[in-house]
Amino acid sequence: MIRAGEAIRDGVSPLVPGFTVEVLPEVDSTNTELMRRARAGRTEPVLLVAEHQTAGRGRLGRNWASAPGDSLTFSLGLMLAPAAWSGLSLAVGVALAETLHPRVRIKWPNDLWLDDRKLAGILIETASSTADANGPRYAVIGVGINVARPPADGLATPPAGLDEVMPQARARDVLVRLARPLVEAVKAFETFGFAPFQARFEARDALRDRAVALSDGTAGTAHGTTEAGGLLVHTAAGMVAVTSAEVSVRPARGE
Repeated sequence: MIRAGEAIRDGVSPLVPGFTVEVLPEVDSTNTELMRRARAGRTEPVLLVAEHQTAGRGRLGRNWASAPGDSLTFSLGLMLAPAAWSGLSLAVGVALAETLHPRVRIKWPNDLWLDDRKLAGILIETASSTADANGPRYAVIGVGINVARPPADGLATPPAGLDEVMPQARARDVLVRLARPLVEAVKAFETFGFAPFQARFEARDALRDRAVALSDGTAGTAHGTTEAGGLLVHTAAGMVAVTSAEVSVRPARGE
């Protein structure tokens, strides 16, 4: 991973001065580690890569298993000051999906799917660096990608592996491919918001025109997104824009 780190640093540094790449043999969670550093006042731009995670986390506190060589787990830490944060996970998803493979789809709000199976997850957390709640924040953008398909035991959504469409995929090579497009997307989101990503997202929208069930009991049909990144769902009560981070969305049973 050392040579991969050098290649990534050389590619990203022109976009983000002071950018570094750090590879850890083992850590509980790359997101947790960067959030610890942020709370201690360390908010430097960094890509933190774990060869093995012992306590990886997904959205709403779900576990993300990470086996050495079988998965790629990393977190990007950057100071950001977008006009609005809504839609950042979708912009990240667009950058990842477009770089990985044409068959990869984005499942709102923070997963990548391959043939309706979960290939990757995105977890975004932020820490304020000033007393100004509207000022710049340190964004920690965590990504976990299955390079090899893991066991499906106990998983609500069957897993997929990148090696199904890229048989020679290796974690370090995938990381080198992803790093610059990811940083470019995050910087573009900071300047322009989600709107420029909307059409690109919808071209890979895994839920478009499908019956979906929300965790709050609402059911309907997914119809793309708003310019702010909210999921449009046509329900019995009419069209609603789902934006809450506490609401999960799944294809309705029976599809």
